[in-house]
Amino acid sequence: MTYLLKHGRVVDPVNGVDGDFDILVKDGRVARVGRDLPAEGVPVREVPRGSIVCPGLIDMHVHLREPGQEHKETVATGTASAVAGGFTAVACMPNTDPVNDSASVTRLILERAAEAGLARVYPIGAVTRGSRGEQLAELGELHAAGCVAVSDDGKPVVTALLMRRAMEYAGMFGMPVIDHCEDPSLKADGVAHEGFNASRLGLRGIPGAAEEIMVDRDVVIAEVTGGRAHIAHMSTRGSLRAVRAGKARGARVTCEVTPHHFTLTDDALEGYDTNVKMNPPLREAADREALIEGIVDGSVDAIATDHAPHHADEKLVEFDRAPFGIVGLETAVPLTFDRLVHTGRISMARFVELLSVNPARILGVTGGSLTEGQPADITVLAPDLAVTIDIGRLRSKSKNTPFGGWSLRGGVAATIVGGRVVFVNPDVAGAQALAGA
Repeated sequence: MTYLLKHGRVVDPVNGVDGDFDILVKDGRVARVGRDLPAEGVPVREVPRGSIVCPGLIDMHVHLREPGQEHKETVATGTASAVAGGFTAVACMPNTDPVNDSASVTRLILERAAEAGLARVYPIGAVTRGSRGEQLAELGELHAAGCVAVSDDGKPVVTALLMRRAMEYAGMFGMPVIDHCEDPSLKADGVAHEGFNASRLGLRGIPGAAEEIMVDRDVVIAEVTGGRAHIAHMSTRGSLRAVRAGKARGARVTCEVTPHHFTLTDDALEGYDTNVKMNPPLREAADREALIEGIVDGSVDAIATDHAPHHADEKLVEFDRAPFGIVGLETAVPLTFDRLVHTGRISMARFVELLSVNPARILGVTGGSLTEGQPADITVLAPDLAVTIDIGRLRSKSKNTPFGGWSLRGGVAATIVGGRVVFVNPDVAGAQALAGA
């Protein structure tokens, strides 16, 4: 398959490209990037006016639920949601049933992804057997089967000794350890951020210190071992301080922030909507502003959704009893455009770094640039598209989001994986031309 993408603003920070360029796609790869490339004998696909063309977006933190929880999501529905959200690749957490702590589960996930034929799927294996925090899983076996990182996400690696061993072992294979930082003794049975709003509403609190203590620990262990620690869904200003300090000392630590944590605060608890219940919880305004500053100044490495689908019946209970988590694959781009790009907080180059370049670098996977010879994983963005979040139109099997009805500016025009156009947004004028005749 050969074609020429023409007349888009190409933003590729790795190669220092930001301007009007054409992209020649040949046999599923980027063959050439240049201005006014000749079109003789090559089908031309016009990029919609005003669009931005960038390396495919990568979400390094999603829950696809398969195997074992297919009533919430499957690999097929999750990757359909991903490409609709502009993501050409996702990395999926291991808290499935059974837990992805063995090569057989990893292979099953990869087989399901191949059958779906949409976004690339990079499995993340469990740090410990059954994610029980007792004994290390066979990390070498997981790596050989296709895992790109290890995590017990949903649970922390509780003991410092086990985290040390995990970083040492995973480091042998170049894999980061992604940690859900949370001191269980401080979190206890909390369901919301410990503060004024939780107290006023009678909800049990989760203090920011529960996260910050574990982030501090992981940074120190990364220094001791030379291993790679990645802090998942960071939510507090204290955690950000610890990551900044660790980086300044040379620790191999990276971190991610979710769109809901840079958009919402615990003020959203009013009304007890279980779609604002997530872990870590929505924090106070000072935390949100600190996270945005970290995104702006480069302290934060990635934006990741923590896409956590749950069946409607599971969320339709009392706040205390509802599961943590929201879906995020199809709302991430509009939220990031609306709250960070169009407010002038970040540039388009920084947008691409956070959602493509850095996730690829941290996980050591293909993508993050439009370098010639790379697979043609490309996201076409519509920065001025008027988007209203319509829960009924979400491709995810689950619809648990607090953003239903929100009006935002900026969205996705099309998603291309390996040169194949796997999603075209019908709301973008001219986008259908990208699919070819």
